[in-house]
Amino acid sequence: MAGRKDPYGTYRDIRDDFRAEIREFLGTRRAKVTPEQAGLPTYGGERRRVTGLRREEVALLAGISSEYYTRLERGNATGVSESVIEGIAQALQLDEAERIHLLHLLRGAGTTRPPRRRPAQQRVRPAVQRVLDSMSGTPAFVLSGRGDILATNDLGRALYSPVYADPVRPPNNARFVFLDPQATEFFRDWDQVAGDCVAMLRAEAGRDLYDRRLTDLIGELSTRSEEFRHRWAAHNVRIHTTGVKLLHHPVVGDLDLPFETFPVGDDPSQVLLTYTAEPSSPTQDALNLLASWSAANDDIERSTPADDSEPADSTETPD
Repeated sequence: MAGRKDPYGTYRDIRDDFRAEIREFLGTRRAKVTPEQAGLPTYGGERRRVTGLRREEVALLAGISSEYYTRLERGNATGVSESVIEGIAQALQLDEAERIHLLHLLRGAGTTRPPRRRPAQQRVRPAVQRVLDSMSGTPAFVLSGRGDILATNDLGRALYSPVYADPVRPPNNARFVFLDPQATEFFRDWDQVAGDCVAMLRAEAGRDLYDRRLTDLIGELSTRSEEFRHRWAAHNVRIHTTGVKLLHHPVVGDLDLPFETFPVGDDPSQVLLTYTAEPSSPTQDALNLLASWSAANDDIERSTPADDSEPADSTETPD
């Protein structure tokens, strides 16, 4: 059977990670639904040891045996029918994002393919970049599933200048949100942004738990951020395609920016993110000012000659 090495150098079934994800995801979903919410009578009063549903209660609501549901929650996902999945989704009151996430996990638990090598850096087609550049009055970005900013236009780069201050390329929204102290000032609704960010990473991990770039990012954030670890353990997933982002830009101040996201071509891992402002609003005025500031800074950079000479007091010695 295909396998991979664990940290101790021994081989194990590559499906173990998906089985663990299924167990933890379904367990956290059960804990969110009370018998009262599910329309079940409660017995035992204060002697009840769980706040949410028991496994046998989920099985009852889903119309399957308790033994079968227990095996499924433990990751034994071979041959699960669509009707069983729908029954469990209804019993646990899963939303669309959670249902899709469960399907991805169940599919992953049934695979035997070995993990891929680190994928090549994602690229944005030149035609897509031209579309971004044509949106001169709209900050626009192309994002990967893990939150990398793969491409942007001038106004988008100006808007996200605090994110671009990180020398790591490509810039990454999740890394900025959890590791950069400026993030809590830049995102006025930081708590909401942080929750959405983790929920989208969790959904992306369900699609491909063996994406090396994604697992490396999750490992870095888990190691360096207590906030991320706490939110990651909740196993929340979310489809986040529209809303309003509340920003505080260091140059132009507060902006209330409605946003929309769209898939890019036939690549499910890339989305186009656009911000717009209400006409004649303070946010529109701020965007106009930001565009002028961006153009002025570009002119300064283009007019400043490059100085490749060594400093006069350099103490470096040649190799």
